[in-house]
Amino acid sequence: MARTIDLNADLGEGVGDDEAMLTVVTSANVACGFHAGSPTILSRTCRAAHGAGVAIGAQVSYPDRAGFGRRHMAMDAEDLRADVVYQIGALRALAATAGAPVSYVKPHGALYNTVVSDEEQAAAVVAAVLDVDPALAVMGLPQSTILALARDAGLPTITEAFADRGYRPDGTLVPRTEPGALLTDSALISRRVVDLVTTGTLVAVDGSTITVDAESICLHGDTPGAVEHARATRDALRAAGVDLAPIRRT
Repeated sequence: MARTIDLNADLGEGVGDDEAMLTVVTSANVACGFHAGSPTILSRTCRAAHGAGVAIGAQVSYPDRAGFGRRHMAMDAEDLRADVVYQIGALRALAATAGAPVSYVKPHGALYNTVVSDEEQAAAVVAAVLDVDPALAVMGLPQSTILALARDAGLPTITEAFADRGYRPDGTLVPRTEPGALLTDSALISRRVVDLVTTGTLVAVDGSTITVDAESICLHGDTPGAVEHARATRDALRAAGVDLAPIRRT
């Protein structure tokens, strides 16, 4: 039986082919300036996403432009909370000029990985989302601390898996510094996503099969061959009878 899945990509970072990716994905995780992007780029990305009927999410990050948000930072909870509020607010203002809403929040890079298990930082991000708008959904890994705290706080949540990233047996991502972290073959990526969407499982880096409950699939826009990976994945999902649409939470 056909099911529906959301395809998301990190956009507005000033790298990759955002225009092409917006013809494939159904949700755009738009950078908020702390790890990449400029006000002009973010505004342009919001307009393009809205014009393409693509949902917009705030891709919040540590203040780490030099490291593209991929370096862990031991931030004070109050500072992190304020930083996330600032980023969501800025993107919402830019999106509003395009007549577009921001419907969810997704941490980026090292912050994303940290809030999988770090309760203090996860709580700071959840508190920031609540401060801005309790109707905003939080996107993250299934079984992560941040999604558990978001649900406890009454926030909508979106579970996510990654098309082009390797997984550990415990369902977390293989760090980019380790072998098997990044997949580069479009055919392999697309088959893997179809299996994930239709069976709820994927093969971890050690060869074991793990269960992953995902409502949205991330296609990184800054990796080599990103557009080809995205198109192959979209086409394979459609061929398998899977519909593509952004997630709507009410």
